[in-house]
Amino acid sequence: MKELEQGLLMQPWAWLQLAENSLMVKAFITKQGYALLVSDLQQVWHEEVDASVVSQRAKELNKRLTAPPAAFLCHLDDLLCPLLKDTTFPSEATFTCDHVAEALILRVRSELSGLPFYWNFHCIPASPSLVSQHLVRPLMGMSLALQCQVRELATLLRMKDLEIQDYQESGAVLSRDRLKTEPFEENSFLEQFMVEKLPEACSVGNGRPFVTNLQSLYMAVTRQEIQVRQEHLGTEDLQPSSSASPPGAENQLVNQPKELISSAPSLSVPEKESTGTSGSRQRPQLSKVKRKKLRGLFS
Repeated sequence: MKELEQGLLMQPWAWLQLAENSLMVKAFITKQGYALLVSDLQQVWHEEVDASVVSQRAKELNKRLTAPPAAFLCHLDDLLCPLLKDTTFPSEATFTCDHVAEALILRVRSELSGLPFYWNFHCIPASPSLVSQHLVRPLMGMSLALQCQVRELATLLRMKDLEIQDYQESGAVLSRDRLKTEPFEENSFLEQFMVEKLPEACSVGNGRPFVTNLQSLYMAVTRQEIQVRQEHLGTEDLQPSSSASPPGAENQLVNQPKELISSAPSLSVPEKESTGTSGSRQRPQLSKVKRKKLRGLFS
């Protein structure tokens, strides 16, 4: 699996409200390109580009700015990722979207070193395999996980009922009648849930409940699927590559100075640290980034 594909799969969904458009969005940006997935619950759109496409599009949309592709990618990461993590975050950019034929164009306008900066994400309909990978299979995995969780909770309730029964047979008396409960009957509970709770519980709406409440489980399921896939490939190939660091560890956005040149005096852009990194800012090095060990599901 390519770096951008796997990196995008491991990202959570975010909810984005643009005027009358409610969108579910996930993005993964590195110094070599980006991948973007957008859905309005009716369709799914996707764009994946490398540094050469970024460079060409930046020249077309920002004729006064000249910079390495990694510099523009750093700026897009600065604009997009905080917004996706927190929709109340005061974004420095303006986002709009347009439907052009079957495509979706997400337009971004901001400033870069005092000059206007424009960017268009050209998203085309996602392939069925991509929809399956990011939605169908994870949602099936989440459903199975939640079903297993319900069974475990039902077992725990039955054990609690037996414990209460033992107390009662030993002469224990409940001091407060309002705390009294009936023995748990799983079938009756499920029937009552289907009638009384299901309509409200399965109200998808604009996708916001899914984004708000279930992303931890979504990411856990996708990580588990990636881990199983890597172990399977490692068993087939019988090569030590299965224990290598996760794809993208070396290519994640690194500290990148951005020298912007225009017809006016040259402009410099502050150095950008990679997403998820910490520590003092340093100038970029050509040496390889230290590999990280593959992390487990709940590590």
